[in-house]
Amino acid sequence: MKGTKRAMLGAAMLALAASAAPAQAQDAEAIVKARCASCHERLPDGSINRISHQRKTPEGWAMTIFRMTQIHGVQITPDETQTLVRWLADNQGLAPEESAPYRYVLERQPAVVETPVTEGDLQTMCARCHSFARIGLQHRDAPEWRKLAHFHLGQWPTTEYQALGRDRKWWEIASTEVPERLGKMQPLKTKEWDAWKGAAKPDLSGTWAVSGHRPGKGAHGGTVTVTKKGDGYTTTYTLTDAGGQPITGSGTAVVYTGYEWRGTLTIGNETWQEVLAASKDGSRIAGRVFLAAHDEVGAMVEGVKVQPGAAVIAGVSRTHLKAGETARITVWGAGLSGNVSFGPGVTAKVVSQSPTAVVVDATAEAGAAVGARTVTVGTATAAGPVVYKAVDTVKVEPDYAIARVGANGGPVAPVTAQFEAVGYLNGPDGQPGTADDVRLGALPADWSLEPFNEPAKVMEDVKFAGTIDKNGLFTPAAAGPNPARVFGTNNVGDLKVVAAVKDGGNAVQGEGRLIATVQRWNDPPIR
Repeated sequence: MKGTKRAMLGAAMLALAASAAPAQAQDAEAIVKARCASCHERLPDGSINRISHQRKTPEGWAMTIFRMTQIHGVQITPDETQTLVRWLADNQGLAPEESAPYRYVLERQPAVVETPVTEGDLQTMCARCHSFARIGLQHRDAPEWRKLAHFHLGQWPTTEYQALGRDRKWWEIASTEVPERLGKMQPLKTKEWDAWKGAAKPDLSGTWAVSGHRPGKGAHGGTVTVTKKGDGYTTTYTLTDAGGQPITGSGTAVVYTGYEWRGTLTIGNETWQEVLAASKDGSRIAGRVFLAAHDEVGAMVEGVKVQPGAAVIAGVSRTHLKAGETARITVWGAGLSGNVSFGPGVTAKVVSQSPTAVVVDATAEAGAAVGARTVTVGTATAAGPVVYKAVDTVKVEPDYAIARVGANGGPVAPVTAQFEAVGYLNGPDGQPGTADDVRLGALPADWSLEPFNEPAKVMEDVKFAGTIDKNGLFTPAAAGPNPARVFGTNNVGDLKVVAAVKDGGNAVQGEGRLIATVQRWNDPPIR
């Protein structure tokens, strides 16, 4: 995709989070009639051909409209696009239960490896070109899925000749078996959608106690004030990081389908996007916030709506506390007052206390029992840090990641990869790497790179592919080709990422894998 088209699609993505007030003054059905009806006629039952026979997320509908403009020449303004996306997502969206398994792709979580689809031949037929989540976030009946198969072959005729397409009767499977299977797995009509479409939708305005974790940076928390404005919301963020430094910002948001929060947030000179999902009753919200220009950089966040007079703990700045040591911990929430406790074997000296944040110096006794603690502030309780004596194992998270070369200021910027060294305790079975292991959280580590295999060693991948800093952030080298390399190849590489955590006199080591590869030229909202 050329840079201009890429920019246009990026603008469409950002439009999802823009204020909806100007666009909602227009009539969506009038826009459909003016912009869509020449190709999509209204059928005798009142439905609109193709349009009425599928359900998608806001991103899915934005991609459809973008394709109409790029391939079919539809002329539509940004306000009209926003109106249509809102109308379509509200009336033909997904229920919370339907989108839940695939939110990682909407949130653009980096380094997610999908679980292979075991249903029939769907992994090969559908998920060899894009994520299966892209299919999972659509609902159609079998005839409409069949039309999608025809569209694929018409739009991309080489599909039949690509890898995994020539070792089977590809078209026969794609046009018969696959639509029937998807029609049963992802039907247009479901009891979940019927129930959610008819349900009252929550008002998300008010004060929210929030907390989050940004890999490589640590925890943050505080409050967000959400104010109703027209058909959308405005937001004001008052947060601090784990070190007590303020994080303030403001933004706007639109809620699609009654729970799909899409926001744009400005903090300092950076623009962030929010992809969150509210609970059905509007009491909780969770998802991911990421840089608009670098979606691999972001934080998982969650929030609890504050009820008048209620006390709630949103999160804590530290998830582990070593026996015999003292650490400064911030407890974030709302309505916080009263005594502070971190459970047996831990004493807490209050450094400062306000209704939204309590800062304490927590000391775990040398003989304190190993295990998770509950933090209590007055009547509010939440999960607290895990007390430990020694780190049993370290895992590099993610254990498999991809970075991409690029050029700052060029048509495609480099894509970094952030790693963390996460400590674990052996569980009751005494064995590492089993289901009962206890997670401590991210620990400080010494980071290094090694060739992952013999070819990587021969090609000197460690020398050319990029660097990793003291916080576990890998920055790829510039886009090639690089004449200094053997055969003049690009600055790609297959690397082993090594984290060494110092624990007393020992160093506990963990390893992960990183593929530094070429640019992604086509980057739709749903990959």
